[in-house]
Amino acid sequence: MKIPILQLKEEYKEYETRPIISSPEKVYEILKSMMPPDKEAFLLLSLNTKNGIIAIRTISIGSLNTNIVHPREVFRAAISDGAAQIIVAHNHPSGDSTPSREDIEITKKLVESGKILDIKLLDHVIICDGRHFSMQEAGNI
Repeated sequence: MKIPILQLKEEYKEYETRPIISSPEKVYEILKSMMPPDKEAFLLLSLNTKNGIIAIRTISIGSLNTNIVHPREVFRAAISDGAAQIIVAHNHPSGDSTPSREDIEITKKLVESGKILDIKLLDHVIICDGRHFSMQEAGNI
């Protein structure tokens, strides 16, 4: 039974072979090649109840060092996908994975919005060349 997954490699499109997200490292491995090298991109991983990927969506693409994201766009996509929980990720083209004040603020907004909608934000991962930063591991979720 094929279930469509947006922007995911062909070998992951069969339900039985869906990647299970078990760590920020897995998020990094799956998404690192999807990030543009010269602009910030904000991506959503919609997950089922077992942390299997339902869909990967690009929510927004910004400039070199700025990307505007609103919870309404994130959760509109998550609801459309039938997500039980989500992980969001974005890149820092500068190569510095340290979260900005804005990164921490949007994470808090997504956590609160998810509580209202009963769609849990599991993590917000910042991706850079060769490394990543997990908001969940840092205690920001």
